[in-house]
Amino acid sequence: MRYEELSELAQQLRVDSVRAADAAGSGHPTSSMSAADLAAVLLAHHLRYDFDAPDHPANDRLILSKGHASPLLYSLYKAAGVIDDEELLTFRRPGSRLEGHPTPMLPWVDVATGSLGQGLPIGVGTALAGKRLDRIPYRVWVLSGDSEMAEGSVWEAVEHAAYEQLDNLTLVIDVNRLGQRGPTRLGHDLGAYARRLQAFGWHTVEVDGHDVEAVDKAFTEAAEVQGRPSAVIAATRKGRGVASVEDLEGKHGKPLPDADAAIAELGGPRFVRVEVHAPPSAPARPQGDGARPELPRYELGTEEATRTAFGKALAALGSARGDVVALDGEVSDSTRSAYFEEMHPDRFFECYIAEQQLVAAAVGLQTRGWVPYASTFAAFLTRAHDFVRMAAVSRAGINLVGSHAGVAIGPDGPSQMGLEDLAMFRAVPGSTVLHPCDANQTSKLVAAMADLEGVRYLRTIRGETPVVYGPDEDFPIGGSKVLRRGEDDRATIVAAGTTVHEALRAADVLASDGIRVRVIDLYSVKPVDTETLHDAADATGCIVTVEDHRGEGGIGDAVAEAFADGRPVPRLTRLAVSHMPASAAPEEQLHTAGIDAESIAAAVKLLVERVVG
Repeated sequence: MRYEELSELAQQLRVDSVRAADAAGSGHPTSSMSAADLAAVLLAHHLRYDFDAPDHPANDRLILSKGHASPLLYSLYKAAGVIDDEELLTFRRPGSRLEGHPTPMLPWVDVATGSLGQGLPIGVGTALAGKRLDRIPYRVWVLSGDSEMAEGSVWEAVEHAAYEQLDNLTLVIDVNRLGQRGPTRLGHDLGAYARRLQAFGWHTVEVDGHDVEAVDKAFTEAAEVQGRPSAVIAATRKGRGVASVEDLEGKHGKPLPDADAAIAELGGPRFVRVEVHAPPSAPARPQGDGARPELPRYELGTEEATRTAFGKALAALGSARGDVVALDGEVSDSTRSAYFEEMHPDRFFECYIAEQQLVAAAVGLQTRGWVPYASTFAAFLTRAHDFVRMAAVSRAGINLVGSHAGVAIGPDGPSQMGLEDLAMFRAVPGSTVLHPCDANQTSKLVAAMADLEGVRYLRTIRGETPVVYGPDEDFPIGGSKVLRRGEDDRATIVAAGTTVHEALRAADVLASDGIRVRVIDLYSVKPVDTETLHDAADATGCIVTVEDHRGEGGIGDAVAEAFADGRPVPRLTRLAVSHMPASAAPEEQLHTAGIDAESIAAAVKLLVERVVG
């Protein structure tokens, strides 16, 4: 396409962005208009993509990190011929695929964007898949706004991309100078962006973002760089082409006041159709032999930490399945994902202490069909919560594993204790939350997670715990295990992880005092086994929940919510960590928190006495 035609295409993208936002009565047309020349050159000259086969392994990937500029992306799709004008004008309407910010409701969108600062970190994961796993020369293009360059997650990604020498990654920064409430920190100082990126080892090109010939040459230069990622830093003007909004404050996030006049000023509607370059052929991905993993087997009565069982099970799963990959936040010796690294170093990714990049890389890898397991301390995953939240919006399939959960880690103190993680992950739409108590249970759940959908979370324990299940026991997702049951049970203790073993000891103490109790291992915290909980409530009338977690959002809430369907609610006592822990031995921590066997037994006695009274 000639440069004059590229300029016409850019004007078409501007016009269609204005029209879409006007039809919706909302949206971000000015942010779309600034990047129209960049998008036109990319679509017509550089993107290699088969829109009829969005899963083609050699397709380039385009991530619109500035997701609020979705009218531009949808206008691109119209120019490529994959949506029509009628659908374009359904933007932001109920039932439309064209949401306010892009999501994978559209087959050409790999990940949801709009929470700024996420496109580049996810793009790093996608580029890692191409360079280290797929070994296919597709390019990952990330179109970013300048405002989001203030996000710390962006600089985690910048550093990691340079470290991994991701020369298949190009960041395009639309430097339009204006954010939501006014000027950005750096304005049009392209050199400031360039110096920062160069300091991390990136190749940079500064360009007038409205000069299509210069942009074309800049993209070509970026794609030819070897051994390091590239960034095209483009000076643009927000609302380009319409005098009433161009480069003016106060115009962000709203339709143009006079769309018809703006369209006329832009030269009117165009109907340019782009034949996008096809991707090259790609080799088939090597896979495992498809066999069920030969999981480690642990004998009853022995002891093992669930974190160790996780690492060994993951390594075994990696031997059976060639699509499984592992990511670490520089704690693999503690989480035990080092077992996977030893056996499968080519599928192990060290993300260092950058938890946002850790989760983002997992999301990027899964867009290419890989099955990621990302692990760090449970406490540190809270730092990446927004990436977890957006992973659910992206319909991403990722496995996250948090070790060193609860006060039971002992003297390291509260900064290292995962005490809010169950609440955080239970609140994620479509998530699965698992908290095993022994090694065989952990192994089975690690393997089961690989075939689930959505965000999956496994919580593991630092210390060794007794093996209470045989190696052939099954643990269905959404299930539980009743470890003690009798005809004369007077109460039910519901626990998971560390507190299962405390509950069993409490049951022995109570039995010696003539009080029989039922003990439920609620290893599947979400989805929860409502049937077993209902049966226990009907049989005993009293439930005590006990968890090494805060009282909000964890096991106690999961059990209480099981009776939110109008069923009679049993008498319920909830034991959880309610104080601010300090350094102490694990058994001291459990006692101080009131979640050890002694505390459980006392709570059951008090509850039973109240019922009798």
